[in-house]
Amino acid sequence: MVKAILAEGGQAEFFPLDLVDTASIESTAAVVNERFGRLDVLVNAAGITMAMGEDDTLSERLKVWDLTMNVDLRGAFSMSMAVAPFMANSGGGSIINITSINSIVGFPGNPAYVAAKGGLRMMTKGMAMDLIKDNIRVNNIAPGYIKTAMTAGSQADPEMYAARMRHMIIPRWGEPDDMAGAAIFLASNASSYVTGQDIFVDGGWTAKGIT
Repeated sequence: MVKAILAEGGQAEFFPLDLVDTASIESTAAVVNERFGRLDVLVNAAGITMAMGEDDTLSERLKVWDLTMNVDLRGAFSMSMAVAPFMANSGGGSIINITSINSIVGFPGNPAYVAAKGGLRMMTKGMAMDLIKDNIRVNNIAPGYIKTAMTAGSQADPEMYAARMRHMIIPRWGEPDDMAGAAIFLASNASSYVTGQDIFVDGGWTAKGIT
């Protein structure tokens, strides 16, 4: 991604961190703030999804549950808390959480992911109330099926691909660039009166009824 941004004439740097390691998160936030002199926007986009098998033991299910929660929910909370003081020192900022349509609708075989994204959606609203004192807005972008490496399996399976298409009002899967408009809006002053909100970028999935 950094190479792609640089190739387009933009500016980008990569800072590795471990989302389940508090010390890594805190040190990286401090390094980034020192490097650029301020922190204005945080996008909590990291996430994993791991299915649970019908024959999995409780121990196996809990392993999937804990890892998913640690990355998708705890990681986003930790990142937000780590950068919030730096944003406050700069006069405010914008935190954008990336959830999913599964934050409000179920999905079979994946209870940990659904619970984590649902939790992140509600955490967005709670954090919006807590952080506004520092002029920090917190919002949520909930994508539907976007063509990424994470959805490659569904894209490659004709039956799964068609099944997902039937849920969409806009008759195509989303492209990564379809997320950009919502993210730019929430990152900019154009959304200065918007906080605690959900923007569904899902091709109409969550709006579609009987066809």
